[in-house]
Amino acid sequence: MTRAEIKYYVSLTSKKNRIEESKFLVEGIKLIEEALSSGFYCEALLHTNEVNLNEEDFIDSIRKKVLRIEEIRHDDLGRLTDTKTPQQVVAVFYDDENNKELRGDLIVALENINDPGNLGTIIRNSDWFGVETIILSDNCAEVFSPKVIRASAGSVFHVNIIESKNFYDELNELKEKNFQIYCADLSGEDIYSFEKEIKSVLVMANESHGPTEELIRICNTKITIPRKGKAESLNVANASAVILSELTKKKPLS
Repeated sequence: MTRAEIKYYVSLTSKKNRIEESKFLVEGIKLIEEALSSGFYCEALLHTNEVNLNEEDFIDSIRKKVLRIEEIRHDDLGRLTDTKTPQQVVAVFYDDENNKELRGDLIVALENINDPGNLGTIIRNSDWFGVETIILSDNCAEVFSPKVIRASAGSVFHVNIIESKNFYDELNELKEKNFQIYCADLSGEDIYSFEKEIKSVLVMANESHGPTEELIRICNTKITIPRKGKAESLNVANASAVILSELTKKKPLS
C-alpha cells in the first residue's frame, strides 16, 4: 500500500472527509464482522502482522467480502484510530445514504443529540427493543464517528438510520401518515398510564436543553418518566431504554 493511499485512509479520521467520501472506519474484529454481516460494503481491510499471525481464520473468512486486504505498519494503523490501544485491524466501509427508507410502526427520532456516547447508546437501546428506523436531526452527532460506533456495540449496523436534512418536515409527513408523535419531556404525561397508538414516533431531544419549540408544536403528546426521588433529570440514553420498554410492551389502542 502506497504512502498516498495510507494518507487518504487517515483522512477518513476527519468527520468532514468521511461525509464528503461517504466512507467510515471501523476498528476491531467484532465490529467489522457486524458491519459485514449487516451488508455494508468494505473497500479495504488494513491490519498489522499480529492479526496475520493470530487471526488467520478471520482473515480467511472475509476474503470474498472485502475488496482489498493489506498488512500495514503499527504506526500507520495507529494513525487510523482514536483509541489508546488500537486493536490492530481497521476496515474502510461505504455509507450508502441513498438506500434508506422508513420501516416499522415504531420509529425513534432524535433532535440535537450531540453527545456521541448518548447517541450510540440510544441506537443500541432501539435495536434491543426492535426499532427498525431512527431519524436524526442535522445537529445530532455523526452516526459513523468512532465513538458512536463503539457506544452502539455494533447496533449502528443493524438499524436503518436516516440523517435528515428536513427533520421537522419529515415529522409532519409522518403525522400525515397517521403516526402519533410522542416527545419525551419533563412536563409530559406519565409514560406508565398513557395510551399508545399503533403507529408511533418517539422523539428524544437534546441532553441539556430539551425539545425545541418547533418540536413541541409538532408533537401530539409529551410523555415523561415520573420522578420518585430528587434527581434533576435522567440521562437521555437511560430514559430512552425506559420509554422504549414501555412503548413496546403496551397494547396499542387500535
